[in-house]
Amino acid sequence: MNDPLGFRIETFQNEYLPVGATRVNAVVTVTATGGAVPVGGGAAEVIIVDCSGSMDHAHGKLAAAKNATAAAISAVRDGVEFAVVAGTDVARMVYPVTPTLITATPGNKANAIAAVQNLRAGGGTAIGTWLRLARQLFGTRDGLRHAILLTDGRDEHETPQQLEAEIAASTGVYVCDCRGVGTDWEIAELRKVSTALLGTCDIVADPKDLVADFQAMTTTAMGKSVADVALRLWTPRGASVKFVKQVAPELLDLTGRRTETGSLTGEYPTGSWGGAESRDYHICVEVAPGGLGDVMLAGRVSLVRGSGDQAEVLGQGLIKAVWTDDVAQSSKISPEVAHYTGQAELAGVIQEGLTARRDGDLDTATKKLGRAVQLAAASGNNDTAKLLEGVVDVLDARTGTVRLKSAVRKADEMTLDTRSTKTSRVHKR
Repeated sequence: MNDPLGFRIETFQNEYLPVGATRVNAVVTVTATGGAVPVGGGAAEVIIVDCSGSMDHAHGKLAAAKNATAAAISAVRDGVEFAVVAGTDVARMVYPVTPTLITATPGNKANAIAAVQNLRAGGGTAIGTWLRLARQLFGTRDGLRHAILLTDGRDEHETPQQLEAEIAASTGVYVCDCRGVGTDWEIAELRKVSTALLGTCDIVADPKDLVADFQAMTTTAMGKSVADVALRLWTPRGASVKFVKQVAPELLDLTGRRTETGSLTGEYPTGSWGGAESRDYHICVEVAPGGLGDVMLAGRVSLVRGSGDQAEVLGQGLIKAVWTDDVAQSSKISPEVAHYTGQAELAGVIQEGLTARRDGDLDTATKKLGRAVQLAAASGNNDTAKLLEGVVDVLDARTGTVRLKSAVRKADEMTLDTRSTKTSRVHKR
């Protein structure tokens, strides 16, 4: 099958190393350059709606979830297979009523929306069972497989081990975008799901914002046109991969997701692509130390679809190493590598600062969140800088001088935590 997208891979690095140095860093930008072909046959969408008892409490969460789900159903393209699942301490089918997917047609979508309007809240929360039903619905089909998972609470009706097992079993089967509505859900739980399933995790603090968010998520999913794409990394004999991380549009550590595909190659999943989408990856490779004037191919990065020798190569880039005694050359820091190293630190100090604040360690919280303000200002991450203003008073952004706010809205704190992994793009040379 011809690929509806073309891909371009660009490598940004300072390939010059001092004699004896062993660590090679590069930022690899992957861009889908072709025109997107909307998904159709072979694509599948599952919408999972929390219907636990807490959804029927104040703030109109269930009513908002119904309207949001209706908007998502409307955004599913005709020809895509879909289903709606209600999640409590069990998972049950909403539409269709049997555990299967159904083809999106105007009639089927209208029937699904009608079924959603009859949802009632009651029962507990067992997210692992929801993931399991979604996995069963997707089965072994190829093509684009996407789920939306909405919850307003913690995973209280199964053990952490049960949730972990279901996440592991669903990894690689489908992509899942997770949303928490309100402020009573657990960020770490949803982030664990979204990270493993290569999706996004975000807060919708006000239920009235659910409709726009669900519609946007589904529209984005419907704009994908190629699934199950991986980064294949070749490194020379004796080298070791220190890490492979997606660093834009948000941070996602892929290091532990490596699948060995040969004695010198391994693959890292990237999920589905579409349109003019672009992502950045930070790759760090440890190689044998080189002597003066030595030149080495430290890595070959390929974007592939499929497995083994039959994999289709969609794009390729090179990571190089040149050893020199020219200090002016070897001391330069790649601005792309420096930028994303800072973005990774930014996410870390935000999460550490918020944890310290919750634990009552105000000195550490002030120090960490001050550093976050400094990094956000220096890197031009204006979105994160604005979110930081919800938890600290900024006295001097350049030096990171801040004062903790005495009263912080829980929604502001959770939004900062949830979105701490979203990065600003570096301005390429």
